[in-house]
Amino acid sequence: MDYAKAAREVYENIGGKENLVSAAHCATRLRLVIADNDKCNKEAVENIDGVKGVFFASGQLQIIFGTGTVNKVYDEFIKLSGIGESSKEEVKQAAAAKQSVWKRAIKTLGDVFVPIIPAIVASGLLMGLLEGLCKVYPDMASSGTYTIFHLFSNAAFTFLPILIAVSAAKVFGGNQFLGAVIGMIMIHPDLLNAWSVAGAESIPTASVWFGLYDINLVGYQGHVIPVVIAVWIMSVLEKKLHKIVPEIIDLFVTPLVTVLVTGYLTLTIIGPVFSWIENGVLQGVQYLITIPFGIGAAICGALYAPTVVAGVHHMYNALEAGLLSNTGVNTWMPIATAANVAQGAAALALAVKTRNAKTKSMALPASLSAFLGITEPAIFGVNIRYMKPFVAGCIGGLAGALVAGWTGVYATAYGVTGLFGFLITTNCTLQYALVILVAFAVAFVCSWVLFKDEDKQGSKGNGSGVKKITEKKEETETTSAQTENTDKTEKSEETAEITEASEGKVYSPMTGEAIKLSQVKDETFASQVLGKGMAVIPSVGEIRAPFDGTVETIFDTKHALGLRSNDGVELLIHVGINTVELNGKFYTAHVKDGDTIKKGQLLLAFDIDGIRGAGYDVTTPVIVTNSDDYEEIEQVMTGTVKAERQVLAVKGRK
Repeated sequence: MDYAKAAREVYENIGGKENLVSAAHCATRLRLVIADNDKCNKEAVENIDGVKGVFFASGQLQIIFGTGTVNKVYDEFIKLSGIGESSKEEVKQAAAAKQSVWKRAIKTLGDVFVPIIPAIVASGLLMGLLEGLCKVYPDMASSGTYTIFHLFSNAAFTFLPILIAVSAAKVFGGNQFLGAVIGMIMIHPDLLNAWSVAGAESIPTASVWFGLYDINLVGYQGHVIPVVIAVWIMSVLEKKLHKIVPEIIDLFVTPLVTVLVTGYLTLTIIGPVFSWIENGVLQGVQYLITIPFGIGAAICGALYAPTVVAGVHHMYNALEAGLLSNTGVNTWMPIATAANVAQGAAALALAVKTRNAKTKSMALPASLSAFLGITEPAIFGVNIRYMKPFVAGCIGGLAGALVAGWTGVYATAYGVTGLFGFLITTNCTLQYALVILVAFAVAFVCSWVLFKDEDKQGSKGNGSGVKKITEKKEETETTSAQTENTDKTEKSEETAEITEASEGKVYSPMTGEAIKLSQVKDETFASQVLGKGMAVIPSVGEIRAPFDGTVETIFDTKHALGLRSNDGVELLIHVGINTVELNGKFYTAHVKDGDTIKKGQLLLAFDIDGIRGAGYDVTTPVIVTNSDDYEEIEQVMTGTVKAERQVLAVKGRK
């Protein structure tokens, strides 16, 4: 392709230099921050030669070119625009600054609560399973084993303020251990347990601020927002003190003053004020969900997907954590499930109905991903592009949530939706199944009726897009014919040998759990825009060569490798999701561009715990980037896999 032409067309269609704030790239995408999104002709960008997808995310315009292409387009783009090269962190900061205060606050909540989801899920699953078993075996509740396991099941909820405080301190740049202390202060045993207030004969009080008023000496079990606010204040104070306190006494003075001031403010002002606000919000949500006949829940179900598009759905993590801590049940999760399943069903209807092979290949795996609770591929990759399926999904979400509100179904954890949600709804399995069934049926039928296969068939469909594809095909056929008639060199004979090969084998580059690509929590990989393949959740921090071949590209951030096998398979191994933002931290490369590699050779080492501790998903997509050159790419195994076991069969070179 003409990289300069592609860069020029991107530049022109985003509004030129006056609309460009910063630019960077990762392994697969050009990441731009633009001043005014309305000045960007997104549809025109989608039609640029080489572009595989375009979407706005986290304040950035992300244009997918794919490995090996994006860096060349980026180089031309920098020359053309005259803008200096930006680091990924600089682009991230520019994108964050461009977002509204409201969106930044919502994102911050997501950053705080997402890392503690595994702890909540573990406790919630165990709680649900124990309750389910006790229904089958009532005597189990009096056993010692039950007592021990029940202790495990509520540990995360009992000490939730501490978990939140540690996570919040990391997000706000404060000392995580000081954050933990603030969380401990808020649930200290000397305070009356908040869950015991209703049965207490009297509530202890204390006079504060020199007798100005009294406060109740009650803990903050069941509260989440007061903890976040308290740790934010703690972090701001700590950082200011580090700047003004002399280094010789900083180690002693800063922690002491930080804990004293933050602790007192928390128990006397922050806690009472923000717990009152939080209680009001939770009561409002509970009231909305319990409006007779499920009407309130239906409204929430209809609006859930639009909030995902707007990028403000991270706030639901805090809402669900608050509901669980305050009431012991999560009535929001079934509503989210209804919305997610509905978007998946709408995409599935499109996949079944469309005659466009490319659209079908994107919509089908995206729909399956949504049924497992990962909706971004379905929403951004399919439904929102055609709009009518998105509307159908919202209607299905409304219907499913109506059933959820009407039946009172609830979960015992958060962070899990879709089919996996059955694991945390053991007390109301039938009702939960009904929610899924209704959401699926309504969305599928509405999408089937509303969607016409000619929808969006202009630029990327049957209009100029087809003309473009036809011209490319004719050009390719002409070139092939000329080559066949004039080029009988040894290179042609080698190419013929590759073409005749019935199957190429790709071995697992790592040890871990092999999963389907549709399960990856990134819409670009899950929707197979970059190519077909699979993914591995690693248990060992090593990337080993999946075949004999060469290293085409190893990115400067070391988080991704581009390889080519001796028989022509081009492979992208992308270690983690959004790990480009780590700028190479936790990665050690053992090869360089152009190196010849042998199957099983160590290519890259990485620190799994370090990456996870930084808040990133280590799931590693393994993508055949030249998938279009083959008739079939089959994943031959899932589940536990060791490095050097075959995971992909690449068949039928075209």
